Amino acid sequence: MRLHELKPTPGSHQRKTRRGRGLGSGLGKTAGRGHKGQKARAGGTIRPGFEGGQMPLQRRLPKRGFTNPFRVEYEVVNIGDLTIFEPGTVVTIAMLKAHRLVRRDLPVKILGDGDLDRALVVQANRFSKSAKEKLQAVSGRAEEV
Repeated sequence: MRLHELKPTPGSHQRKTRRGRGLGSGLGKTAGRGHKGQKARAGGTIRPGFEGGQMPLQRRLPKRGFTNPFRVEYEVVNIGDLTIFEPGTVVTIAMLKAHRLVRRDLPVKILGDGDLDRALVVQANRFSKSAKEKLQAVSGRAEEV
């Protein structure tokens, strides 16, 4: 077989329909657009959400709630996740990032989910009440940075 002998698979290649080229083509006159109206015109598309002049849904529904500009978002680490560190280690935010427990550059908060069986000194921006209690129960320390 040579390059000039290559042909597409039968039925896979269709000719482009030439619209608006006379009545004999079957797509002459209105070119498959029907009669008159906005959709028959060039550029006659209706934008998403347009309801024919009726008050659109997004304007009929009331606004609700607000965004608190003073909200502080934290990266959360559970106390049970700290069992990967050796007993007596001083766990810093940099160490949490290195072990991929924290990924974003946000303040870190330690929560009390899970069990801890080793004494650690944990440094973070915030601690929940239960996290502090669990650290103190195994003679560890919670240091707020």
